[in-house]
Amino acid sequence: DDELQTDGNRSGHFQNVLLLVLAELAPTNEEVIRIIAAQLAEIGDQFDKEIQGRVVNDLVQHFMNERLSREEIMLHMSRVVRELIRSMPSDMEQEKAMLVLAMLLVKKIGNTVPSLLHRVYTTTVNYMNQQFHNYIVEMVSAVKQ
Repeated sequence: DDELQTDGNRSGHFQNVLLLVLAELAPTNEEVIRIIAAQLAEIGDQFDKEIQGRVVNDLVQHFMNERLSREEIMLHMSRVVRELIRSMPSDMEQEKAMLVLAMLLVKKIGNTVPSLLHRVYTTTVNYMNQQFHNYIVEMVSAVKQ
């Protein structure tokens, strides 16, 4: 259930994307990562309907533009995540919501244009490592206890 499809895309389960990203950002006990991924996937399923196709298509265009540096794309992604967060429930920690949105965008872009998956994935992991590293470490520590 965690295999690549023949088109190079993941099976589409948001939890699989979360497992990959979290394992890369905070390598630790696999069971801890699975618990966190399941919790974030549930939130992602709720957010999924809120992200409009035009937002994804705009990001796709940025990722396809070879003239843009990874940093420029990360800045644009950060702006998109901040804009999307405004339309999400405010009863959730902002870092958690932004983290889920970033990972959800990876999934949506990968499903839209599978050939961009590697570039989107590495850029997003770098973005999340810069923006949410401490938050991810705190989540992992909290679940371990």
